[in-house]
Amino acid sequence: MTAADEDLTIALSVAQLREVTRFAVACAAPAVVIFERARPDDRRPRAAIEAGQAFVDTATRTKAIRDSAWAAHRAFQQTRDAGQAAASDAARAAVAAAGAAFLHPLAKATQVLHILGSAAHAARAFELDAGYDRDVGAAYIEQARGLASPTVVSVLARYPNAPSGRGRVGELVRILDASLRQLATGRGDQP
Repeated sequence: MTAADEDLTIALSVAQLREVTRFAVACAAPAVVIFERARPDDRRPRAAIEAGQAFVDTATRTKAIRDSAWAAHRAFQQTRDAGQAAASDAARAAVAAAGAAFLHPLAKATQVLHILGSAAHAARAFELDAGYDRDVGAAYIEQARGLASPTVVSVLARYPNAPSGRGRVGELVRILDASLRQLATGRGDQP
């Protein structure tokens, strides 16, 4: 893809944004328990997931969704700074779940993070919670693959491949990205 191609826009309907957000919420929701175990009185990540779910359920995209994502982001920062790595990634998954409602229609690789970020951060939270067991993260990515509807796969396929970098979470994003693109091309029957 050339630099000129990266300025292209992708038409996204509200129904498609809701389906991408549904996927992001479904991927992030199981990991919130990791955060809540570390910070039982902090509802910010759960509130972000609930805001994403409200959009899925026909609410409009509002400042309230963004505000809940920013609040969950602060929860991510606080757990990161406190050395609570698994809880931190669980909060990041919640941020991504709410943020999916604001997927930009720009043909840029970084937008793939809005689609797949919640799955990758949740997977990382689970593997950290399991003592840095990368097999746990890989298994969660496979589970997330099964949550992606044909609409999510179709939307993803219209964007460039996931960007490089971003450590283990970036690696998990790229694994899921490649797997879902196989589905888009009809080669996704393989495990």
